[in-house]
Amino acid sequence: MKKISGFILIILLASCSANYHLRKAIKKGYRCDEVGDTIRITTVDSFPVIRDNQIVYERYFTTKDTIVQYKTSFVPKTRYQTRIEYKLKRDTLRLIEKVEVIKYKKDKNDSKKPNLWLFIIGFGAGFITKWLLKFSKYTL
Repeated sequence: MKKISGFILIILLASCSANYHLRKAIKKGYRCDEVGDTIRITTVDSFPVIRDNQIVYERYFTTKDTIVQYKTSFVPKTRYQTRIEYKLKRDTLRLIEKVEVIKYKKDKNDSKKPNLWLFIIGFGAGFITKWLLKFSKYTL
């Protein structure tokens, strides 16, 4: 058991460190920038105080605002991440294309439906024409 635990300890101590991975990332284009920066604005307030029958202005320093500014750094993506990203874009474009085709087919089928009002007007015009020809002097 001691040999196995010693072997595991040697493997863990001989593995690559964080500095190795950081140097490797810098070679590939990673920039080490500060993530955040805070700016505190110090203001000077003064207010009158009465001392020995005289008005003296006391200074009072306060920090009122804290602004956080973030800097962005470029972290290169791995081939696996870019491949997944391209697949997602491709799949969303295919899905949008399918939706547009379904909308086009639906609109095309809706336009082929007979118009009910046109049918009713045509039926009424035919009925009135027949009724007028029934009472006319001349036959067709």
